[in-house]
Order: sequence, then C-alpha cells, then structure tokens
Amino acid sequence: MNIYRNKSFWKVNLFLFAVLIGVSSLFYTRNLVKSLEVQERKKVELWAEATWLISQADSTQNLDFLLSIMEDNTTVPVILTDGHDNVVAFRNFNPARSDDPGFIQMNLEKIKRKSDPIVVDLADGFVNHIYYKDSIILTKLIYYPFVQLALIILFILVSYIALSSSRQAEQNQVWVGMSKETAHQLGTPTSSLAGWIEILQNRYPDIPFNNELALDVERLVKVTERFSRIGSRPSLTPENIIDLIRRTVEYLKSRSSSKIIFNLEFDAVSDVIIPVNVPLFEWVIENIAKNAIDAMEGEGQITVRVTENENHAFIDISDTGKGIPKSTYRKIFNPGFTTKSRGWGLGLSLAKRIIAEYHNGKIFVRYSEVGKGSCIRIIMKKNHISG
Repeated sequence: MNIYRNKSFWKVNLFLFAVLIGVSSLFYTRNLVKSLEVQERKKVELWAEATWLISQADSTQNLDFLLSIMEDNTTVPVILTDGHDNVVAFRNFNPARSDDPGFIQMNLEKIKRKSDPIVVDLADGFVNHIYYKDSIILTKLIYYPFVQLALIILFILVSYIALSSSRQAEQNQVWVGMSKETAHQLGTPTSSLAGWIEILQNRYPDIPFNNELALDVERLVKVTERFSRIGSRPSLTPENIIDLIRRTVEYLKSRSSSKIIFNLEFDAVSDVIIPVNVPLFEWVIENIAKNAIDAMEGEGQITVRVTENENHAFIDISDTGKGIPKSTYRKIFNPGFTTKSRGWGLGLSLAKRIIAEYHNGKIFVRYSEVGKGSCIRIIMKKNHISG
C-alpha cells in the first residue's frame, strides 16, 4: 500500500511541477506579449504620424527622415486605406501572395473584425485608415508557452516511463532470482515429504488423514513448480476448467472455516475447454478465493460461476465480504497495493499478469458494494495457444 502511495505521490508531483513551469512561463510570456503589443501600437502610430506629415509636407520638412520612419517598419503587417476602406498601400504581408488582391482584402476584413483603425486626418474632409495586426514574432510568442508546456509534460512523461521501465526490469530480475532460489530450497524437503507420505500410506493405510497429507504435499509440489517457472513463458494445454475449478475449490473447502460456504454454478455445462497452464490457472482461482475468505473474515459465501459463448469463457468469483470502494477497482491489481496489515500486495497483481500476459485474457472487478461483497470476473479465450 505504501509503495503504491509513494508512486502516486511522485506521479502527482511530477505533473504539478510541469504545470507550474508551464503556468509560470505562460504568465511571463503573456506580460511580455502585452508589452510588445504596446510597442507595436506605438510603432504603427508613429508610422501613421509620418504618413500624415508627408501629406502635409512642404519644402522645409525633412522628407527623408519621415520616409525612413515608414521604411523602419519591417515586422508589423500594415494596410493603408482611404476613407471608404479601399486599399491604398500595404506592407509586411506574405510576398508570395501579396500580388493577390483577394488575399489583402481577406486580411483587411480579419483585422477590421478584431480592432479599430488608426485614423489619419488629411484635412479638407479626407481621411486615411491604417489597419495593422500582430507581427509574426508576436504571434509566435503568444503560442510559445503552450508549446513549451506540452514539451515539458512530454519530457517528464517520457522520463517517468523510462525510469519506471528500468526500475520494473530491475525488480523483475530480483523477483525471478528470489523465486528460482525459493523453488530450489523447497525442492529437497518437498521431495522428502512426498517419500515419507508414500511410506506412511503403505505402512498405515487406515490412517484417515493420509489422503489429506498427500494433497498438501501435492500442493507444495505445485507451489514449487510455480516458483521455478517464474521468468519463463509457460506452455498452455487444452483443459476442462470446470474440473480444475472444482478440484481447487474442494481443496480450499477442506482447509477453510466451516462457516465459509462454497457455491459452484456451472450453468448446466459440463466441459469448458480452454488452453491453460494448469498450475498457474489453479493458483489464480485459489488466490482470488483466499482474498474473498479474508474479505469475509471467516464467515460468508463464495460463489464461482462459469458461463461461455462461442469464443470466450467467463469465470465470476463473488463473495459476501466487506466490498471494494469504486475508487480502488483498478488499484487492487497494482503491485504493492494491499489493505491488509501483513502481505506484500502481490497476489492479485500476479493473478492479472498470469491471466493477461500468459493466457491473453482479462481480469477485473465486475461489481462491488461496500459492506455487501464483490465479484471478480475472468475472461478467457477458447482458442488462445501460447508456448
């Protein structure tokens, strides 16, 4: 649980850090844009004033200076019109399209909808209008912080995925090593126990618990086999999952409280053949059932129902336990997530991996209600074979 919370904490903080940088950049750039807008407005007003002065020019005025003011505007797109908004002159538009009157007229209409013109009074009732729009630099600057924010989030996302993948690969190597070593350590005493059970059955066949001891040793052998196969791709063989489920439930029933009632509902079907790895599939059913027993605190009902259609089999394992909050439906399958005071929170995570990766199936919370119980659904493909 703590591992999962720590991962979530760092995810949220990485995202907030990216947002903080983006918002700060957005705020700063917005102020810069406003400042540039004021400067461009002043530049166009100066351009308008120069236009007016040229129209009023006489021999005593420095026309070269006024013309230089107009020539200095090389960034702000400007359109000069007469009093009826007929285009007189323009500058700083796309040179490749400037010869098209429709292009200039289209830009004029866009500018008119956005802002009012600067009016140049030429006296005797004649006026000119000067329309302008943001320069290319200013336009790019407006969108810059949004692009920057997207790049920051993308960078953090890629970094997080790379870090998680690296850490996950390292953890997988550790788990594989631990699993194989555990299998190796269990192998010798398990084989020894199997031998002693055989001697006991031969010498004292009337002892009533011989068969149960044999089943427990057989279960230990399967557990050892599961650990030894971790890290390798298990082979699948067509099996009747009805028999596998019934066998697993019978084993759990004899080792659970008498207050736990197991119900098997096979919907009038006798055989449902699915490609499975028997030890791993039985372990998934056992793990989900044990979680249900824990959720019911030793008293309640577990119902295993199997249905099928042409391509899939559906296994529903429901209980009358304390239920799962809707906010944790997906979290329960994350490594490290557990609500128990003891345990590593790996059971359902491994169950999901076995069903999804090895059997190409699905496992999820079908429904749950706090205080009333839950239902875990497994969907298996009938024609999936893996080796």
